[in-house]
Amino acid sequence: MARYTGPVCKLCRREGMQLFLKGQRCFSDKCGVAKRNYPPGQHAQRRSKATDYGLRLREKQKLKRIYGNIVERQFRLYFKKAERMAGNTGDNLVSLLERRLDSVVIASGLAFSRPHARHLIAHGHFRVNGRRVDIASFQVRAGDIVTLRENEKTAKVVGEALEFNKSQAVPDWLSVDRTKPSTTVSSLPTREHFMHPIQLQMIIELCSR
Repeated sequence: MARYTGPVCKLCRREGMQLFLKGQRCFSDKCGVAKRNYPPGQHAQRRSKATDYGLRLREKQKLKRIYGNIVERQFRLYFKKAERMAGNTGDNLVSLLERRLDSVVIASGLAFSRPHARHLIAHGHFRVNGRRVDIASFQVRAGDIVTLRENEKTAKVVGEALEFNKSQAVPDWLSVDRTKPSTTVSSLPTREHFMHPIQLQMIIELCSR
């Protein structure tokens, strides 16, 4: 199986930063990076200094892991599409990743974490403009409306997630109606909406080789 299914706290420790793979739980005292701010593994603390290629690779791995451990082939497709778009390639790449349906669900507070969001989407719990969408990488557009399917259990689970994420700030390119609940894509995300300290230029240099 290509997708990583092991302990996600190890991924954060490997990258030396919080990737927020467990959603709001990453802000608690149980954060693995806060407890052990060194890479996992028996000889991790003996690792030699990274090369220029290694530094660029780590930046790419951080970005892939933030958005659900995207496999290399899919990431390359995102990069090629970002290159063909008008404007800055790094900004376009981030915008494409933010427009994934699972990213929208998480940013709206409709799920506890990205794995939870992917699970709900895969089981058809969400509708986009009234149509059932079960693909986590589905690209939303400006004006799209994400709603829940009419199901009591779905409403209960999403309601619990909204309550759990009530302190989470919703980006201004999304408009969330907590009463329905539903999310409207008011506009497309930009580089300013990407809050993670990732050096996108290093990723572009690596992928352009």
